[in-house]
Amino acid sequence: MGQKANPIGNRLGIIRGWESNWYGNRKDFAGKLIEDHKIRAYLNARINKGGISKIVIERTLGKLIVTIHTSKPGIIIGKGGGEVDRIKEELKKLTGKEDVQINILEIRRPELDAMIVGDNIARQIENRINFKRATKLAIASALRMGAEGIKIKLSGRLAGAEIARSEEFKQGRVPLHTFRMDIDYANVFAQTVYGKIGIKVWICKGEVLAKRDLNPNFVGGKSEMTERRGGREEVRGDRRDDRRGGGAGDRGRGGRDRRG
Repeated sequence: MGQKANPIGNRLGIIRGWESNWYGNRKDFAGKLIEDHKIRAYLNARINKGGISKIVIERTLGKLIVTIHTSKPGIIIGKGGGEVDRIKEELKKLTGKEDVQINILEIRRPELDAMIVGDNIARQIENRINFKRATKLAIASALRMGAEGIKIKLSGRLAGAEIARSEEFKQGRVPLHTFRMDIDYANVFAQTVYGKIGIKVWICKGEVLAKRDLNPNFVGGKSEMTERRGGREEVRGDRRDDRRGGGAGDRGRGGRDRRG
């Protein structure tokens, strides 16, 4: 009857982990759930141009740990870490807790993140860029970065038309019924002068055959956490060398340069 399941919720416990990690009994479960919603709503409104993908909330022994996954960590950290310290103090007032820790996790390939892709399309539509052009550029970028398939659906008064309609753009394969397929999903809105336009994005990143760590702060089995500790930044995890030319990957056996 056309009843669809959310691709992320459908894979929880299989290849995806929960974005809220804590235990709540019957008495305080509702309060913690409402607090999670307030934290996410506040941070998304406070850092609306920070390229936020998701916010992971953990509670351990009275300590609140908020991990922000973003493609623009510099905007959130600020000069000398001043901005993230201000956000930390604001979260303490919002939640009433003294022990609050904020971690920043950088997304290396934002072209493969459904939330960031949808948000970029929404910002372009709000700036009066043609929706077909914005969508096709996003599809090309995702496939170029290694996605197996991508599907984008836009609904509303597209291009200011009098009658609302839906248009779908798809390239590659996006098998929604295969649970072992890693499919990222996001639903974003673009607020235009002629009404809201809904944007849904599905990105297929490939098949997961091995057992995966369900910790949402782990990307590809390795954490890439940027933390604020003692007034300085520390980056944990694997940093890939993106330099082209002159690196170890450009040399053959025996150390000879293969560039000619």
